[in-house]
Amino acid sequence: QVQLVESGGGLVQTGGSLRLSCAASGRTFRAYAMGWFRQAPGKERDFVAAIIWNSDSTYYSDSVKDRFTISRDGAKNTAYLQMNNLKPEDTAVYSCAAHPRPLVPWRHEYAYWGQGTQVTVSS
Repeated sequence: QVQLVESGGGLVQTGGSLRLSCAASGRTFRAYAMGWFRQAPGKERDFVAAIIWNSDSTYYSDSVKDRFTISRDGAKNTAYLQMNNLKPEDTAVYSCAAHPRPLVPWRHEYAYWGQGTQVTVSS
């Protein structure tokens, strides 16, 4: 059984920063890719960022490029999302996802999902 646990969400003012973490557990789990998605109230879940585990290739949505950085710690089986210069429109529930095989990293086809963590940016 694979579990993903997010942490690091909270309330921050416009221009502030937060760092989200996503820890994957499961005795034999090896991620091919881990991604972050977000869902604002009344909206669909959108892709934010993804990282390919073996190559460290990264992918970002246009709305967060140059402000957010995804990274990983293989030893801890953990992915991170550093979010800088946050804006009110970044307010959403952020969920991490992991997949053990190749996939298109910005699509919602990940096998495993976390419960999500709330990020609120005040104006």
